Amino acid sequence: MKADAIKLDGKAAGSIDLSDEIFGLEPRADILHRMVRWQRARAQQGTHATLGKSDVSYSTKKIYRQKGTGGARHGSRKAPIFRHGGVYKGPTPRSHAHDLTKKFRKLGLRHALSAKFKAGELVVLDVAEIKEAKTGILAKQVAKLGWKRALIIDGATVNEVFARAARNLENLDVLPEIGANVYDILRSDTLVLTKAAVEALEARLK
Repeated sequence: MKADAIKLDGKAAGSIDLSDEIFGLEPRADILHRMVRWQRARAQQGTHATLGKSDVSYSTKKIYRQKGTGGARHGSRKAPIFRHGGVYKGPTPRSHAHDLTKKFRKLGLRHALSAKFKAGELVVLDVAEIKEAKTGILAKQVAKLGWKRALIIDGATVNEVFARAARNLENLDVLPEIGANVYDILRSDTLVLTKAAVEALEARLK
């Protein structure tokens, strides 16, 4: 299937063929959901921790005699039942990451790209380049194009001048093709692919 390409100033820049295997799938919510969960789980720090009975700083002296009190048999104030005692089976630092096969991750990326194309939120850009690294100039061009929260994916490398101009724009993210991921694609209002990005993604996902 064909898609029209534009320049950064909004003028037409010909058209490009898009692969049906990558951009023409019927998006499946279950696949996209699993991919987003996998990404967010990998990004989670997992540094949560609590002090257990052996970690709290408290006296270990037996608080009262073992027998004859009519109460429970406690050894120290470190027990979880007491105030300032240790936490029973609290969270410990760990990784939340889980595995997904490489084949499934490729499938998820194809469905994310197809979802954007089907929703009419995919734009093909000729090249992501700008003459001067001026944030104001790029901001005006982005506003003129009507991109509210856009993700621009370039080829193997991002033009350095363009990246510097886009760095301070809150509503614009720029990634090289290798950084394309399901979570960032889905959370953007507009997905912008350069022609180089389309070629690289098709070579990567076929």
